[in-house]
Amino acid sequence: MPVKLPLGIEWFREFRSDNCYYVDKTGVIEELFREKFKVNLITRPRRFGKTLFMDMLREFFDIRRDSKELFRGLEVSKSQELCDRWMNQYPVLFLTLKDAAGEDFSSAYGMLKFVTASLCVEHAYLEDSERVSDRDREIFNRLSYQRGTKEDVQGALVTLMRMMSAHFGKPVILLVDEYDVPLAKASDRGYYREMLEVIRVFLGMAWKSNPFLEFAVVTGCLRIAKESIFTGANNFVSNSISNRRFGRYFGFTEEEVKELLEATGFTEHLSEIKDWYDGYLFGENEVYCPWDVMNHVSMLRVDPRSKPADYWKDTSHNEIIRSFIDLPGMDVRGKFEILLAGGVIQERIVEDMTYDLADSTEENLWSILYLTGYLTQAREERYPEGFQKEEGTTVLCIPNEEVKTIFEDTIVKWFRDTVTGMDRSGLFEAWWDGDDQKLTELVTDILFDTISYFDYKEDYYHAFTAGLFVGAGYAVSSNKEQGTGRADIVVQDRKNRRALIIEAKHSKKESDMEKDCRRAADQINRRQYIRTDLKGYRKILCYGIAFFEKDCLVRLLSDYLT
Repeated sequence: MPVKLPLGIEWFREFRSDNCYYVDKTGVIEELFREKFKVNLITRPRRFGKTLFMDMLREFFDIRRDSKELFRGLEVSKSQELCDRWMNQYPVLFLTLKDAAGEDFSSAYGMLKFVTASLCVEHAYLEDSERVSDRDREIFNRLSYQRGTKEDVQGALVTLMRMMSAHFGKPVILLVDEYDVPLAKASDRGYYREMLEVIRVFLGMAWKSNPFLEFAVVTGCLRIAKESIFTGANNFVSNSISNRRFGRYFGFTEEEVKELLEATGFTEHLSEIKDWYDGYLFGENEVYCPWDVMNHVSMLRVDPRSKPADYWKDTSHNEIIRSFIDLPGMDVRGKFEILLAGGVIQERIVEDMTYDLADSTEENLWSILYLTGYLTQAREERYPEGFQKEEGTTVLCIPNEEVKTIFEDTIVKWFRDTVTGMDRSGLFEAWWDGDDQKLTELVTDILFDTISYFDYKEDYYHAFTAGLFVGAGYAVSSNKEQGTGRADIVVQDRKNRRALIIEAKHSKKESDMEKDCRRAADQINRRQYIRTDLKGYRKILCYGIAFFEKDCLVRLLSDYLT
C-alpha cells in the first residue's frame, strides 16, 4: 500500500491509528529520564515537531489513556521497565499557548481565559469528583464559564493540578507547548509588560514549590530570561539547539530522510532536498526540517517534476529579518552579504533574554536569528582558509537554500520600499537628460548602500536596475528571463512618449567595465530593440550599465528621435 504522509496531523494517536508514516522519536522519553529534572525547557525553531513531541508525551504518560498499542514496536517499547513505571500511570495537564495572543492586551487576555476554560472542559470530571475541595470546585466553575477573576486565571494551572492530584492520588505531569507565543506577540504589538505580568504568574506558580507537580516539560522558540518566567523553578534545565542532549529528536537525520525517500520512491531527489532543507546543527546532529521534507515529498507525489519550494516561510515570523535591517544604529548589511554569499560570521550568542529587550543590541538580534532557525552553527569545513574563531563566539551561516530565499525575498522588498521612499527626482532627471556621468555617481551611491545577494551575479544587477524605477509611475518591463531578442529593461513614460532601453552587464573585473558598456551598445543595435519594441515614441534613450561588485559605470549609447 502507498505510504500515507501525515500532513496536517499534529496528534500522535492520529498518526498511529491512521497508519501514517512516522519517524520514530519515542527514544526521547528514555532520554528525558537519564537525568530527571523538575522543569525541562526545550527550545527549537518552529516546524520542527515540538507539538507532536508534546502530544506523544501526553499519550505515553496520561493515566486516563490506554496507549500500549500506539507505542508497540517503537523505540521506547524496548525499555519494559520504563514503560511499566511510567506508561499511563500519571495525570497529565497538557496545554498549548499558541492561540493565547491578540492585537491588544484585552483580546490576548481573553484568549488566555478561553485556553483555561478549554482545559476545564477537557477535565470536566473534576467538577463531580468527591475528592476535590468545594473552594476549588467554585474556582473551576468560574474558569469553565470564563467568569474567573484575574487571580483565578493566573492561578488556574495550580488549581487544576491540585484538583487532579486530589482526584487521582498522584502528582501531575505538566506539558506546556509554545509557552513564549503570548509574549512574542505582545512584544510585537506593544503590550509586553501587561502580558508578562499575567504569564509570569500563570506559569511560574505551576512549578514554583508546587507539591502537586511530578515534573514539567515546556517547549517554545526562545528561552525567556529566568528571572521573568522561571523564577523559583527548582531543579530547572534548559535545552536549546546548542545543547547535545535531544539533538536527534527534533528534525530528521539524513538516514531518516533516506528511509522516507526509499519508502515513497523518490531516492533520486535526496540531493536537492539536502540543499534546500538540511543544514541545521542541533548540538552535534545535522538535521533536516521535517515540515519541509514532508511537504516536498507530498508535492513530488502530485508531480515528480516539482521543484523545492519555501514551505517554512511565514510572513509574521520573517519580519524579524526586516526589522533587523531597519534598526537605526546597527550596520549589519556587510554581514548579510557575507552570509548570502555562502560565508560565515561569528557572533556572541545570548540564549537567556526577554522579548522586550530583544532588539536592544546587535548581539541579541543575531541570537534570535540563530535560536529561531534563520541561522545555524557552521561546521568547520565551511570556515574560510585562515579563519580564526574567537573564544566565546558561535560561527554562523545560513543553513540551506530555503532560508536563503527568505533572506533574499526580504531584502528585495526592503530595497523596493527604501527606493520608493527616496527622493528620486534628480535620478530620473539624469536618466531623461542623458547625463550618464551623474547617473554613474547616483546609481553607484545607491548600490553601495544596498545589500548584495546572488554573489554579484548578473541577475542581481538586472533586478537592482529595474528596482530603481519601482513605484514611480513608469511602465517597467524586464525581459531577462525570456531569453534573447529583447532588452534587459525597458522603461516607458507613456504620457511624454519617451522611453529608456537599458542593457545591464556584469563585468568580471573592474577594467572590463568600459568594454562591457560598449558590448551592451552593440547588442542593442544588433538586435534592433528600437524598431521592434517602441514604435510611436518621440524620444528613446539607450544605456549600457556595467557592474563590478559595488561599482557601476553608466554610458549613454544613443539618443534616437523618431
